[in-house]
Amino acid sequence: MSKLTTEKYLVRALLNNGVMSKALFEEELLDQLDEFMKSKKEDGDDLFFVVTERDNHVAMLLIDEDDTVHVNEEARAVLKAHWKKSVYEETILELLPQMVEELDAGYYFVTGLQAQDDAEQEL
Repeated sequence: MSKLTTEKYLVRALLNNGVMSKALFEEELLDQLDEFMKSKKEDGDDLFFVVTERDNHVAMLLIDEDDTVHVNEEARAVLKAHWKKSVYEETILELLPQMVEELDAGYYFVTGLQAQDDAEQEL
């Protein structure tokens, strides 16, 4: 699949509230859940999310601060609630090229997020 097609489906799913694939989540991400949880804890991440895309379908997993697992549309909603809407959109647009590259290379897009306190955000 072309990078432009991958980007199109990522934008639809992540920015335009498109439907995500439960089957793709179950096929690709569910079995990796223990590894994702381990990575989140080892890195001290507050939030950890993974995105995959195959055959025009997108799936997403998010592990929140309490280690609760959120899938697909729920994961997107939790991430949006964590950030202001404008920050969510800006950040996803910033991450999009990296997502496309990693997915095109056959990897998942995986990232952990650590909260900044107000003093750090002002720097």
